[in-house]
Amino acid sequence: MNYIIDGHNLIAKIPGLDLSMPDDEQRLIELLVHFSQGSRGRIEVYFDGALPGQAGKRPYGRVQAHFVLHSSTADQAIRLRLQALGRASKNWTVVTSDRAIQVAAHEAQAQVMLSEDFARQLQAALRAGPVGNEPASDKPLSEAEVREWLEIFKRGGKSQQ
Repeated sequence: MNYIIDGHNLIAKIPGLDLSMPDDEQRLIELLVHFSQGSRGRIEVYFDGALPGQAGKRPYGRVQAHFVLHSSTADQAIRLRLQALGRASKNWTVVTSDRAIQVAAHEAQAQVMLSEDFARQLQAALRAGPVGNEPASDKPLSEAEVREWLEIFKRGGKSQQ
């Protein structure tokens, strides 16, 4: 499933996150990256209030964060995105509790999910852990493993076994 998320609206609904935190946006992005693992869908999250030089799009795997200039709003950016999607917007779910964005999403024929509902879904998915039987690969490689891989790459990908 593809999501367009009103970022600050969602942060306010997630226990342990608060809009007053200096890294609230980055924390939400990290949660969304974990949530998106094992999924084919994409997530676009919009944050307003970006200062000049900090505005723009940044990719984080299947998650794309949009930092909207202080002179505009995430709401406006979400409306523009829905317009740009055209008929394809029916393949997206807009996550917000903002009534005006809900109306815009319905008009674009996108699905709507309340931020509170998505927050519960997000927390449940994160508690469930990694998808499938594969162990989490958060452990960094040891120096020996790095050297071994470097040697394999130098030989053109052929192992010495």
